Amino acid sequence: MSTPDAALRARNLRTLGLLAALFLLPLALAFFTYYATPWRPAGHVNHGTLIAPARPLPRENLPHETLGAAGAAAAPLHGVWSLVYAGDGACDEACRAALYFMRQTRLGLNNDMTRVARVFVATSGCCARAELARDHPGLVLIDATGEAGAPLRASLPAPHEHTVFVVDPLGNLMMSYDVRDNPRGLLEDLKKLLRLSHIG
Repeated sequence: MSTPDAALRARNLRTLGLLAALFLLPLALAFFTYYATPWRPAGHVNHGTLIAPARPLPRENLPHETLGAAGAAAAPLHGVWSLVYAGDGACDEACRAALYFMRQTRLGLNNDMTRVARVFVATSGCCARAELARDHPGLVLIDATGEAGAPLRASLPAPHEHTVFVVDPLGNLMMSYDVRDNPRGLLEDLKKLLRLSHIG
């Protein structure tokens, strides 16, 4: 092989080696960082507490009504995403704060707000209907105080105070949020869910 040919071949091999290094070194560095060091990506996907596995909620034969609406109420916890609060039907200060949080979060969804229902599950002392209808028109009220509501009461994690749940359109309990923490967290998570969801 002549000297010019050998020089050309060596130059080509150097170029090939540089190109390979350009693609392979970042990959090798990423593998090393992930597997050989204590560093990990933050991995923060949601703001609430994920309920895993998702828990199907009983929704048959539940006494319910949509406050401030005429006509028959739609089946609750089915067909749309639901923000759910459970508590005493007299609705104390913590209850009012949670319902306000749910209402404002839903309004923040703008055009997607029709894909989300607000549901109040009264687990006792049902119900301050006049006040709830005045302050939260469109709120779905489920009277779970009787025997028919016992399975639903048992399915909701305790404690309920200050907690709002997210239920998917298939009736599965997915996430919980403390209304006192990060008020925008639920809104951000809902926007992601609605963007990715092909149901509800």
